[in-house]
Amino acid sequence: MRAGTVLTGLVVAALTACGGNTSEPSKNTAESSATPKAPVTAAPAGDLACLSTRDRLAQLLMVGVKDADDARALVRDHHVGGIFVGSWTKKEMLTDGSLHDVVTAGPIPAAVSVDEEGGRVSRLKDLIGPSPSARELAATQTTEQVQALSQERAQKMKDLGITIDFAPDADVTDGDPDGAIGDRSFSGDPQKVAEYAEAAVRGYQAGGVGAVVKHFPGHGHASGDSHTNGVVTPPLEQLKDNDLLPYRSLVTSGAAVMIGHMQVPGLTDDDPASLSPAAVDLLRKGTGYGAPAFDGVIFTDDLSSMAAITDRFPIEEAVLKALKAGVDWALWVSTEKVGAVLDRLESAYNAGELNGDAINASVRRVLAFKGVPACG
Repeated sequence: MRAGTVLTGLVVAALTACGGNTSEPSKNTAESSATPKAPVTAAPAGDLACLSTRDRLAQLLMVGVKDADDARALVRDHHVGGIFVGSWTKKEMLTDGSLHDVVTAGPIPAAVSVDEEGGRVSRLKDLIGPSPSARELAATQTTEQVQALSQERAQKMKDLGITIDFAPDADVTDGDPDGAIGDRSFSGDPQKVAEYAEAAVRGYQAGGVGAVVKHFPGHGHASGDSHTNGVVTPPLEQLKDNDLLPYRSLVTSGAAVMIGHMQVPGLTDDDPASLSPAAVDLLRKGTGYGAPAFDGVIFTDDLSSMAAITDRFPIEEAVLKALKAGVDWALWVSTEKVGAVLDRLESAYNAGELNGDAINASVRRVLAFKGVPACG
């Protein structure tokens, strides 16, 4: 069973729902029990002829919102592929019945995403209850118990209308629990991380929520915190049998993958991995670290409030660079500049800066992950 099949039900859930640590965004104006074992491919989404260039590009955007009105305007006016529920978002939109109008405000149902890892990254704890950190879970529970807990929490998220969770964290570290990754990691043992992350993915999927593993190619041994400054990992050769090891199995789990903002010596030069064609190529091909090829959805980490990006690029250029690198879905946290981003992307597309075939492949991956047709 592919993730798109699971998410088909999630779109219905979003339509009928009753109702990283990211900084506050700037003021805006818009603005089943089966377990997937294969990555989503580009094939199932069907023909894209009914979508304009701008609408295709808009499907590749996942944007944070303040409340239901902000989200509704975003989907209605810009037809984005998804909305992101952050720590600042008014959660009433998940419980008061307004999500139906939000998700259906555009021509294609929007995904609804969240950062809900448990522990200190828990945006929905007031609605679905708290959960231990990944490190505590790996120390006190079996993989079977973690899978069951993940399924239970995913079912609660699905009932709220959430369709995608940016979890589990697949980073490898046993360092300071309060560090940038810290206790968000299951373990400093890469094999243990792989086993527990796979269990969490199975649980999320069985509960009806799409999982996104992060932060490829590994933030666990990176210097610093990409929220506050640029970070550098150990050289690629040192990552292959450590930070990258969990992805050898996770890329066949049906989960999407989030690429982080780390610079990787021997791979990305001065670019953050999220904007690096070489990093995307490593993930897609897999041969550089002994993994199978990956044709599932690739997300960026947040592009608008993390200093590793914002100190170097305005949001319009960051999103463009991410899509040029081969990322499928660009994530950021404010609706303020969505129109300007789409103007820049459309201009780049028309000028040949963006490859049309690559954009179409990304749109198909996104639609397949959401489980919705382009032209229905």
